[in-house]
Amino acid sequence: MRIIPAIDIIDGKCVRLSKGDYSTKKIYNEDPLEVALQFEGSGIRSLHLVDLDGARSKHIVNYKVLERIATRTHLSIDFGGGLKSDDDLHIAFESGAAQITGGSIAVSEPAVFMRWLEVYGPDKIILGADARDGKIAVSGWEQESDQELLPFIKGYLDKGVRYVISTDIEKDGMLQGPSTELYDNLISELPGIRLIASGGISDFDELPKLVEIGCEGVIIGKAIYENKITLGQLEQFILNS
Repeated sequence: MRIIPAIDIIDGKCVRLSKGDYSTKKIYNEDPLEVALQFEGSGIRSLHLVDLDGARSKHIVNYKVLERIATRTHLSIDFGGGLKSDDDLHIAFESGAAQITGGSIAVSEPAVFMRWLEVYGPDKIILGADARDGKIAVSGWEQESDQELLPFIKGYLDKGVRYVISTDIEKDGMLQGPSTELYDNLISELPGIRLIASGGISDFDELPKLVEIGCEGVIIGKAIYENKITLGQLEQFILNS
């Protein structure tokens, strides 16, 4: 299982939110590159970089942060937040993203998302399936759609999607543990899914359970920044995997 730390960006700074609520913003570092270099130094090879300004603005904003991290590290970066147009996608990949995550666009403009999937291929395009109370949420989680999580994911898997990031928004940033039952159900119901768990990770001992369930990766954010999980623990996990 891949360990994928998260760096969320507002105003070019490394922040975390609780349940996607922008009013709960807490700045952890003024320089996201410094954080990324610490991750890389601990043996981590993947990074989940989220443009929260972009998610609100509905277009890519913090691509310079992406470019800086991509050129100064060897991390494989999954970039998301505000990717709504072909130009946004082009900028993200030109700035160094190895993959992008499309969430809101997959709900509001499925034809556009499918075109991206066809042009760039399923190893480059991740489906973002973030839900609150079982319903897909969009626009930086500030709006809820009427689409149910499992049918939404299944529909895209049937169309060629391979990678899915699923966040239980009620868990995100709360340090109360991940939605293991949800992920277990998704993996059981959707054979072949490469599921990346996200939201609620609070303790190192939760990671083996996600491995057992069959998650392809896990995104860890606040647990690292609040020292609930140390980079040393993650380094050992990677070495022992």
